Amino acid sequence: MLIPGPASGAAHRRPARAVVGLALSLLIAVAGCTGSPEADSGPADRAADSTPVAVTGPLCDVLPSGTEPGNPDSLADQSPGVALTWIPVLTTFEAAVRATGMAEELSAAGAITVLAPTDDAFRAKFSTENVDQLLLKETETLRGLLREHVVTGAYSVAELVAAGNVTTLAGTPVTVTAAETGARVADRADTICADYRATGARIHVIDKVLGDLPDTAHEEEHHH
Repeated sequence: MLIPGPASGAAHRRPARAVVGLALSLLIAVAGCTGSPEADSGPADRAADSTPVAVTGPLCDVLPSGTEPGNPDSLADQSPGVALTWIPVLTTFEAAVRATGMAEELSAAGAITVLAPTDDAFRAKFSTENVDQLLLKETETLRGLLREHVVTGAYSVAELVAAGNVTTLAGTPVTVTAAETGARVADRADTICADYRATGARIHVIDKVLGDLPDTAHEEEHHH
């Protein structure tokens, strides 16, 4: 079961999803139109790199491609916050970015790398109630979690592996090693669709949530 997309303006372009979590539902309802690759003007200093965007990883096969809305080339000149809305497996992460006001910080940060966990990764880490709590009441804690997923410098997955060690905006040192899917981050998460480009940014979809917040997904099982 996937979590609904974040923007009503883009909802008709994506597969329908069942609602999971009151907070996500509320965020979707009040978000309005968050923009699209065709409409968003983005920062004035857009990247001049016009080479085709080549994303890599096993999940890429089921994500928008070719001329579909949200294909990697169409996101290359968008702000990171807008680009995230068009990657359909990142609805929880994108909702967290919106709930904490991190979209503006990402756009103003200059060159960055976003390590974005999938909806499945959030479900494996947190209970629905915990996610609602973070989105609605504990936004400072949530902002801290998001900063564990942003690295200064726009690194391709190959550059991350070559660097070997990077530091997140939260100040956490993270090791990066080569993996079959691209890169393993913090000896925990693997990139599963890497090398999306956005204005001043690289976005890598990963399969685990980083940071040290406690796991609460098991609590949901006990309630059923």
